[in-house]
Amino acid sequence: MISKRIHFPIFIIVLILSLIMHSCQKKRILSKDKSTTKKYNAFLDEAEKQFNNQVYDSAFYYYNKSKLICEPYENEKIIYSLLKMAAIQQIQNDYSGSETSATEAISFFNDSIKAYYKSAIYNTLAINYQNLTDYTNAIYYYNQAYLLAENDLQKAIIKNNIAVSYMEKNDYQQALTILSSLIQNKEILDNPENKARVLDNIGYCYHKLAKDKALDYLSQSLEIRKKEDNNFGMTTSYIHFSEFYSDSNSELAKQYANLAYEKATQVNSIDDRLVSLSLLIKNTTGSGLQKTAQLYLKLNDSITKSRQIAKNQFAKIKYDSKKDREENLLLKAQTAENELQIEKEQNRNLVLSLVVILVLLALLFLYYYLTTKGKREKSKAVYDSETRISKKLHDELANDVYHTMAFAETKNLALQDNKELLLNSLETIYVQTRNISRENSNIDTGENFETNFKNMISSYQGNSTNVIIKDNHEINWMEIQTEKKIALYRVVQELMVNMKKHSRSSIVIIGFETTEKQIAITYSDNGIGFDDVKLKNGLQNAENRILAIKGKLTFESEPNKGMKVKILFPK
Repeated sequence: MISKRIHFPIFIIVLILSLIMHSCQKKRILSKDKSTTKKYNAFLDEAEKQFNNQVYDSAFYYYNKSKLICEPYENEKIIYSLLKMAAIQQIQNDYSGSETSATEAISFFNDSIKAYYKSAIYNTLAINYQNLTDYTNAIYYYNQAYLLAENDLQKAIIKNNIAVSYMEKNDYQQALTILSSLIQNKEILDNPENKARVLDNIGYCYHKLAKDKALDYLSQSLEIRKKEDNNFGMTTSYIHFSEFYSDSNSELAKQYANLAYEKATQVNSIDDRLVSLSLLIKNTTGSGLQKTAQLYLKLNDSITKSRQIAKNQFAKIKYDSKKDREENLLLKAQTAENELQIEKEQNRNLVLSLVVILVLLALLFLYYYLTTKGKREKSKAVYDSETRISKKLHDELANDVYHTMAFAETKNLALQDNKELLLNSLETIYVQTRNISRENSNIDTGENFETNFKNMISSYQGNSTNVIIKDNHEINWMEIQTEKKIALYRVVQELMVNMKKHSRSSIVIIGFETTEKQIAITYSDNGIGFDDVKLKNGLQNAENRILAIKGKLTFESEPNKGMKVKILFPK
């Protein structure tokens, strides 16, 4: 009965305080949302306008701005901006950059994200890999997009793209198998553009497989495209006809290459113009050959230069925005931390006051003489100590101390089993206290730093956790500034503490490397990743420490797939 009377009011008080704090936080979020939403809409509207006008560098800039203004929980907005950025990079043939943007979008996927966005991102990745000649990955991501497609027409289009990847791999038989099933699909037959595309691809496969049906399918496709006035499609058809006749009728192949070049110029398809010119070179002799070759080289050089400029521009936009964001985040973090400390102090004082009162009342029953003085001294130390240490003492010790006292009140300590349980509880409290002391003790940054640092890491070795240190002893720790050694020590210590408490790792590897200008520390474990909120908070604290010494800290983590952390800072 005593235990219930103590727990019930504590639970109610903590619940009420949590609701109050949550309400305050919600009000701040709503206020912030209004201003950020307004900015987001302004950036996005300008981005869409520039995209529709094909001013891709400006569109990319504003999509990037709209992404950066989003709150971390606005995943769908961030994904949309990244999808459009990836599309722009793809249009400008920056396939590697597009791949990076699309991959970044995947990191924001969760169960609430619409299937449309996921399918679009996977399809974008597949196109990039296809253009980078990585056909295995292209087919994989096309299949991922196919699984998330929302209607039969989307699925049919993706199936056609998969067939094209097999064609690029020169696996024309596999491509033909897929295309032959597609041409029977009602969604394809009812859509002239897609029907012509599938027929053209079938004809091209038959051509590569040296089968007689090729010309018939190519002709059917061209007729549909002429009827629909599909200039892009006609360009592809003329290119395929030119390839078809290249080995048997060079004059006819040349005619189709010229038609392809005219259409490609009309629709401003640079790549198709180059393909058409290469076919003209192949099927041209005499004085016209040199002129065509010169045109090809001039156009190719111009395209290469313009695309490189576009790639550099996209990279610069991202780099500049990332640099500005990091600086702003640091300033915001400092301001937010000051505000948060004030609020935490107020809430903590209220909670601790209530908890202390309740604990003191409970102690009066049996342990007043033995524990009242120590409890008051500890309470005073909590109020006078640093905020972080105060929180640790409350979170990690208060519950165990209380339960131990409650156990002692309600159990017959004359029994040996009860004595052992009490002693085990006291031992647990002792270990926790020792760990807190160790985590906040002074750090020897002198000649013993390296030994103490590695001893600290190794101290987290246990029966269920194997800690491995990889070090080539090339780091001269005496040359490293004191504040950098302290920051590094604390960050690695936080990682190890979080690992021990939350990650459930069986293997932890710490690596040390050095270059002429910087130190690199790598951490990896095979634990549960970022599922635990306390782990995330710990890593945010670690990142602030590294930023303070002008370093960089990056994380890689997935649920149940462990965590990797890399720390870089200048010597």
